Amino acid sequence: MPDRISGFAPLSRADARVLILGSVPSVASIEKHQYYGKSQNAFWRIMGALFAAGPELGYDERAQRLTREGVAVWDVIAECVRPGSLDSAIDMQTVVVNNFAVFFDRHPMISHVFFNGRKSEDVYRRRVLCDVEELRPSLRYISLPSTSPAMAMLDFNAKLMRWEAVRNVLQATPDPM
Repeated sequence: MPDRISGFAPLSRADARVLILGSVPSVASIEKHQYYGKSQNAFWRIMGALFAAGPELGYDERAQRLTREGVAVWDVIAECVRPGSLDSAIDMQTVVVNNFAVFFDRHPMISHVFFNGRKSEDVYRRRVLCDVEELRPSLRYISLPSTSPAMAMLDFNAKLMRWEAVRNVLQATPDPM
């Protein structure tokens, strides 16, 4: 049986205004201990285009720039069994989700949750949403195409156009600082 995968702590600050949710880190991400650590994943290229937090910067600087913009990054799944890196290989019977009640309590200004791909959205809606809706009924949810190289149906520019929704929400919601 494959090893159990454990996710990372969120990249966030208390003043975060949006949350981007992935499913669970890839093998490359776990090896680097970095969100979206696989170089072919478009996440950091997209964050570079939107927030000047691109892959040309060191990981810590990218993370700081992104969180300064009001973006938090986390995964829905805290741990699971998954051979390889494909979301389709996640053993759903082994999934343990992250504690979103605590997260949203610590991040009261988050107004929007963006899903990086279908798996994160599916797991969140099945295992998290009903509990969170009672605590934060005003949260808005937006589905985005996965930044994973496995999502080859859209090219980078098509993904970037859809992901501009993150920046648009941040520009529409004033920064309280």
